[in-house]
Amino acid sequence: MTRVLLTGFEPFAGSDVNPSWQAVSLVAAAPPPGTEITAVQLACVFGTAREQLAAAVEEADPDLVLCVGQAGGRPGVTVERVAINVDDARIPDNAGRRPIDEPVIEGGPAAYFASLPVKACVAAVREAGIPAAVSQTAGTFVCNHVFYGLAHLIATERPALRGGFVHLPYAPEQVVDRAEPALPAEMSADALRVIIGAAVRTRTDLRIAEGATH
Repeated sequence: MTRVLLTGFEPFAGSDVNPSWQAVSLVAAAPPPGTEITAVQLACVFGTAREQLAAAVEEADPDLVLCVGQAGGRPGVTVERVAINVDDARIPDNAGRRPIDEPVIEGGPAAYFASLPVKACVAAVREAGIPAAVSQTAGTFVCNHVFYGLAHLIATERPALRGGFVHLPYAPEQVVDRAEPALPAEMSADALRVIIGAAVRTRTDLRIAEGATH
C-alpha cells in the first residue's frame, strides 16, 4: 500500500465552497487501488497552512503528498512545476493577512521543482479525457506558500518523500452567474486519482514539450 497525504483548502475570498476540498474528500472516500489516503483540510492562511501541512506529514508519514488548491479561471487541471520563495498577496487570506514580497522560508532557495513526474501526470489525465496542463506558476498566494513549504520540508527533512501541487478550476456552483470555466467535483476527483496513479508508477518523467511562451 502506498500512503498518500492529500490536502485541500477551506473556502476563501467569499466563496462557500473550495473545489480542492470537494475533490480531495471524494478521493478519500473512494481511494485508488493500492493506496491508503489521508485527507486534511488546510486553512487559507499564510503560516498556519504550512504548519498544518507539516503536522499532517509528521502524523501520516506518507510516501506521497499531493496538495490541491483552486485556480479560478483556469480551464483544466494543472499540475504545478515550480514553487517560488515569495508571498505576495493580491487579496487578504482568511485571517486578514496580506504579506507583500516576503519569503515563505527566510534564507530558503529561490525556488523548488516538484518531485512528481508532472508531465506524466498531465498526460495520464488527458488520456482519461479530462483537460489538463503543466503550469509554470502556482501564484504567490497561499497555494504557492504551501507548495514551497512542502518542497522545503522534502529537501531538508524528508528526502525520500515525493510531493507536488495540483490546481483545480472552479466548481460549477461557483460560476453560475458568470461565464468562466469549471469542472464538476467528480471529474476533478477522477483527475486526482489518475495523478496519484501516475505518480506512484512513474519515477522518470516524460520528455515531451509542455513549456509556455509567456
